[in-house]
Amino acid sequence: MPTSSAQNFRVGLVQLRCGPDPDENLARAVEQVQAASKRGAQVVCLPELFCTQYFCQREDASLFDLAEPIPGPTTEKISQAARQSGVAVIASIFEKRAPGIYHNTAAMIDANGKLLGIYRKMHIPDDPLYYEKYYFTPGDLGFKAFDTSFGRVGTLVCWDQWYPEGARLTALQGAQVLFYPTAIGWHPAEKAQYGAVQHDAWRTIQRAHAIANGIYVAVVNRVGHETGNIRGNESAGDGLEFWGRSFLCDPFGKVLAEASQDKEEILVGEIDLRTMEDIRRNWPFLRDRRIDSYGPITQRFLD
Repeated sequence: MPTSSAQNFRVGLVQLRCGPDPDENLARAVEQVQAASKRGAQVVCLPELFCTQYFCQREDASLFDLAEPIPGPTTEKISQAARQSGVAVIASIFEKRAPGIYHNTAAMIDANGKLLGIYRKMHIPDDPLYYEKYYFTPGDLGFKAFDTSFGRVGTLVCWDQWYPEGARLTALQGAQVLFYPTAIGWHPAEKAQYGAVQHDAWRTIQRAHAIANGIYVAVVNRVGHETGNIRGNESAGDGLEFWGRSFLCDPFGKVLAEASQDKEEILVGEIDLRTMEDIRRNWPFLRDRRIDSYGPITQRFLD
């Protein structure tokens, strides 16, 4: 159990620009974890798959070589940074579970450097330039919350953020804040026509998770234009423009902090448990749920 579960705590959202060299990206992430700690953050979240550019823009069997076990080299470096800085860290990793079985996984590392557990991304997209079904096996651990040294938190990953069921099941396990490490952006050719509405929908759905569950939500994206360049091997085509805009909102859906569209930034904000209690008392959505009537939700479609 957390050592200070009844106390407020501060979260850090690290918005990064990812380059073609995985070692440099990891070193930069370690620096930013340390910087977030110096600004008062106690639980720090990095973006989705921060060690590389977003490689799922193409189907390339050689890119499976980027995957690693958990524990492994990346969790070792992040655990060391967590321990030295006294912060808990959520680190998104391309996990090699077994030959031919790979996951998009968030590792939850506590302030003493201990690996508390992992969450494997449950919803896997397959869209132009987001060919994740080629690389990632769907998660099989369910939705999870973790007791850090500072508070109880949950994490999902990117495409999970569009699904209310995942947010609800994580909140029902007592998570006080729900983190979404993310890699989302625009197809450059579509930005002018669809960019504003796409971003607005993304922001709205996650604020809705906060409101519906009476929970803080922290969303951590990357920035920059990427072609999936891994050590000089990149995709053909226009690539993706990642839109940043990482943000933290409270259980009322109020955005407390928001990053820019195109710059690396660290956001730090407080998880106020009294505010969470007050909002849930006045909007008792969890109390008024009709759990006796929701059985059909497990069906694909009600014909």
